[in-house]
Amino acid sequence: MFNPDRTGTQGDTAALLGFIVNPVAGMGGSVGLKGTDGEAIVREATRRGARPTAAERAAKALARLTESLPGVSVLTVAGSMGEQVAQDAGLAPVVLGRSHAGVSTGADTRAAAAAMAEQGVDLILFAGGDGTARDILSASGDQVPMLGVPAGVKMHSAVFGTTPANAGHLAALFLAGNQRALLRDAEVMDLDEDAIRAGTVSAQLYGHARSPFERRLSQNAKSGSVPGENESLDAVAQQVVKGMRDGRIYILGPGTTTRRVADALGIASTLLGVDAIQDRKAIGLDLGEQELLRIIGRRPAEIIVSVLGGQGSLFGRGNQQISANVIRRVGRDRITVISTVEKLINLPDGALQVDTGDPEIDALLTGHLPVVTGPDRTTLVKVRA
Repeated sequence: MFNPDRTGTQGDTAALLGFIVNPVAGMGGSVGLKGTDGEAIVREATRRGARPTAAERAAKALARLTESLPGVSVLTVAGSMGEQVAQDAGLAPVVLGRSHAGVSTGADTRAAAAAMAEQGVDLILFAGGDGTARDILSASGDQVPMLGVPAGVKMHSAVFGTTPANAGHLAALFLAGNQRALLRDAEVMDLDEDAIRAGTVSAQLYGHARSPFERRLSQNAKSGSVPGENESLDAVAQQVVKGMRDGRIYILGPGTTTRRVADALGIASTLLGVDAIQDRKAIGLDLGEQELLRIIGRRPAEIIVSVLGGQGSLFGRGNQQISANVIRRVGRDRITVISTVEKLINLPDGALQVDTGDPEIDALLTGHLPVVTGPDRTTLVKVRA
């Protein structure tokens, strides 16, 4: 058993950060897969042209963290599960275990989290999605606070920062003892796969984790619809359909809200995928980024997306197929956002969030966007990265 040196320059006990990267997290997002659990799915994502992005997002979090805590003590996992990212950030981490061949698994994450809890880390900062959060919670329980760097395909849980940089900032505040970063009991959620196969989206609660919280930096858990929203959403969908132009391509984002547009057209759609519509017919279902770019070509296109309830996410959560490259090709002025007034009222800090991974596109989207909330009714809503 190793004993990390936790003595600061003033002789006080220094904070110890546990750092875990799920290197394959989020790989399936841009290519239309609904996750990256298991070696077979990782191979399929790779075959479709996906590339790992979790390390890049983890690096952004560490860069922000070390701005405030340059000498933070780090306990991490060998190789691509944390060691490489930490070293690239200029840190000298203590490393658990040895690198091994093959794709890392949930068992690797659980083993790392259990070891970190045993060593008494003050916080586990992880890069991944809901599956990674579940693994860490199952191994460490509520012994150690946890905070997620959003890097998965869908993130319903409330243990994530709103962006990688914000996760790093929040971790620094917490480790420094700043009272802005207080612990809360945060939901750890994951999609109910049986419900998906039945044609509905349902997130199952797997428990609560202690997690640092600051209103502008923390993500809320995804919320569902409330009674009375259905009629309003159906009316919005009908208005969107009436405004569709012949010959134009419409990219329809995932979710039950945008599905109503397909229902109004009388066509089949993909509940958790991204579809393409032209002349009121589906011309592509469950499309990935490259397929969308090929379909659009140089033709005029529009994007129709909804707001992720509770979190206020617009791009970057569950719709990574509509990538920065797709948004760049379509243009900011051809994005239609659908929501109910209730969801807008409950937005964290009254703003929508974008996290495409491309700073240029995130900056392009910030400001204010009109959101369709009913027949002939739009609301200007602030968008921030």
